Amino acid sequence: MSILEEILLHKAQEVRERRKIVSEKSLQGSLYFEKPIVSMSAHLRREDRVGIISEIKRSSPSEGSINDQIDVEQLSTGYIHAGATALSVLSDHKYFGGTLDDVLTARKYNNCPILRKEFIIDEYQLLEARSVGADCILLIASALPEKRCNELADFAKSIGLEVLLEVHNKQEIERHISASVDVVGVNNRNLHNFTTSIQTSIELSEYIPDEFVKISESGITKAAHIVELKKYGFEGFLIGTHFMNHQQPNLACAKLIEEVKKLEQQ
Repeated sequence: MSILEEILLHKAQEVRERRKIVSEKSLQGSLYFEKPIVSMSAHLRREDRVGIISEIKRSSPSEGSINDQIDVEQLSTGYIHAGATALSVLSDHKYFGGTLDDVLTARKYNNCPILRKEFIIDEYQLLEARSVGADCILLIASALPEKRCNELADFAKSIGLEVLLEVHNKQEIERHISASVDVVGVNNRNLHNFTTSIQTSIELSEYIPDEFVKISESGITKAAHIVELKKYGFEGFLIGTHFMNHQQPNLACAKLIEEVKKLEQQ
């Protein structure tokens, strides 16, 4: 059994348990549920932004514990003050050390687009995301059959959420993209063996239709990576581990953004 398969089995059980505790009606009664979202796709297209999606996560299956001394309020606002375009907040607890409250806290203190980073397998999780103020949700092509992925994307759109579709190969692009997708993210990390290369984004860029915002995820550690990926049409760059490995992730974010701007001026 791969790590991804193990996570999905656990997630199915987790969703069943959460349903017993908080009803769908209760989620839909949240103050955030009827508020308009902050569009991630629109913000990533802004020419005055580098396009960094800064991630908040405490651990990961591939890295183990990364940074468990997180104050979500301070880190989220620090990222935005550093120049990040959007936030990605892990809500999975068992494998990434996150919670839904992390998303809620980030929403409370920021007006930027917020992605609920989660292994989404059920509409209930989309209601959860909307109830805590997330603007965008992640659907992982390698974790979902084509039909199920399309159903979840359609439901997300019906409740006002944007959809980030994560892919890792040409077949997933061809099979899983639908009209309900807003952003297509190429995960440079193989979720089955966790090897990473930004060459994956470069090779797949030509297969992503131009109407979708393209982002590159994982393995981005240098300004040169971002400048190179921009040549292939990428407008967003999701960075988590690289920032979180620093004692002050927001300062690492600020430094990277400054380095990108300097390279682009050369």
